[in-house]
Amino acid sequence: METKLQQEINNVLKVFPEYWSEDTLLKTKLIEDIRSYSENLIEALLSNELIRDTYSLQLPSGAVFKVEDFVSMLRFKKYWDNSYTKYTNEIGLTSEGKYFKYNTDIVLDFPHKDGVLEGGMSKEEVGKKEIYYHNVIAKEEIDTLLSPKVLNNIKKYDKYESHDPEFIEENDNLIIQGNNLLALNTLKSKYRKKIKLIYIDPPYYFESKKQEDTFKYNSNFKLSTWLVFMKNRLEVARELLSDEGAIFVQINDDGVAELHRLMKDIFSKEQNNFINKITVRTKSPSGFASVNAGVFETAEYILSFAKDKSKWDYNPQYVETTYDDNYKYYIKNKSAHHSKWEIVSLNDYIPLLYGYENKKEFVKELGNDVFYKKSGDFALENADSIFRYTAIANNASQEIVEIRDISKKKRDSIFEIKRKNHYDVYIKNGQELAFYSKK
Repeated sequence: METKLQQEINNVLKVFPEYWSEDTLLKTKLIEDIRSYSENLIEALLSNELIRDTYSLQLPSGAVFKVEDFVSMLRFKKYWDNSYTKYTNEIGLTSEGKYFKYNTDIVLDFPHKDGVLEGGMSKEEVGKKEIYYHNVIAKEEIDTLLSPKVLNNIKKYDKYESHDPEFIEENDNLIIQGNNLLALNTLKSKYRKKIKLIYIDPPYYFESKKQEDTFKYNSNFKLSTWLVFMKNRLEVARELLSDEGAIFVQINDDGVAELHRLMKDIFSKEQNNFINKITVRTKSPSGFASVNAGVFETAEYILSFAKDKSKWDYNPQYVETTYDDNYKYYIKNKSAHHSKWEIVSLNDYIPLLYGYENKKEFVKELGNDVFYKKSGDFALENADSIFRYTAIANNASQEIVEIRDISKKKRDSIFEIKRKNHYDVYIKNGQELAFYSKK
């Protein structure tokens, strides 16, 4: 049973078709627009007296819309289901009445986080006591540390020899030897927002058995020192990246969680710019390790973040492979609206193309290998219309998860999710239609 307030909200939102999928409210898009202070939407909500009295604060200068109160009503309750509170819907840790997964104020905090670590890494500086500069106390020292420096002892290498250059050309490749924090800040003014790809393989935060191969850390704050070291350099790296750029950082199992959280704080302040965590096999277990493979480290990870994921794109690389017969569904009229698609099984469709009533007759006369080849050839020629059903994980975007759950109740319908600068998603019966052209 709807309350009077719910009925009023429902009536107001009905004039905005972009927030509805048939009779189901698309909460994610609604919340995004409310938090973006969509004037038309907020004006419409506040024009209703009951909504205005409930979700606004009246000041002499005008009304202030209680954005978070309205969002909390959407987040914490099964929409239009007044018999459930947020506590019967979910169990979890909260901060100021919000579940952690909805709270964007959670950050990775550590000693000296607001400081700058000089962090020399050359062999001459091994054993040197590392110096922290605080942004407030030692501003002059930090300004000196991060100001551009003169590069000297420059050599230019061509195909045959090295020589002293008269100047550095725009397209020259640079190898700079020295403190990387100083080098990055020296390059910042010239290359800010011009770098499309950054790949780094930083020192790991545990102390190596070979001390000269890694960074000499403050013995009291090994992890904290490393986090400060990384934070200072990742912040400059973000300034260097172009809007279409991305950064890839390789790390071992011991530091991947902390690095992921730190990079999320730096690169995903306004939106989620995480691209992927790539697992890289570094060695295969042998001997005793092969019996207890889970105990030994055999892989490292590459964390990747975009500067702006909505503008980032990559060039797909393909490896030749045989036909994957899991892609066994064909849309006969892909050019039609998705609500009118005719979906058939290749097992039924391929025999008809060659004058057979079913697969059994086709295979009996021509053999299974021929059927497999004909199916594969047809799939490649019609890759945009061939698909398989794939499960949608709970960690997919909230909009996709919402449509997934809606589609389970409307099993004969195909739902479309249009995404800016990314391929559109189609969902049926709670599963995504994964097209062969994306394989």
